[in-house]
Amino acid sequence: MVSIKIDNKEYDTKLGTYCWNGNCVDTVGPVELLKEKAPVQVHAGGQITLNMKYTPKPNETYLSQINNDGETEIKLKHNQFKAPDEKGIYFYAYSVWWMDEEDENLSHGDAFYAFVIKVQ
Repeated sequence: MVSIKIDNKEYDTKLGTYCWNGNCVDTVGPVELLKEKAPVQVHAGGQITLNMKYTPKPNETYLSQINNDGETEIKLKHNQFKAPDEKGIYFYAYSVWWMDEEDENLSHGDAFYAFVIKVQ
């Protein structure tokens, strides 16, 4: 499971589509997946940390911010990023892959986790 940490408080993310050991589950996208979930409050420019409680850790990750214009990649540094400076509601998809260390085209599993924040 993946959580986000803001101001020393942890919040769960929502597991979306995943594949593990040949078993795949497909879900709706992040916005639809989170329509019933209240956004986590964060200050403009606040630090957000992604924590994964799973071993082994994935060896490839990708964070995207989803809005009406599509997706924007958000660069992570030590599993952290800054909240946007503009007030509003922001949806995110944190995608992770467990790729084979010898065969770069072989994935042992993948998942995406969704969360929504509200910048005050």
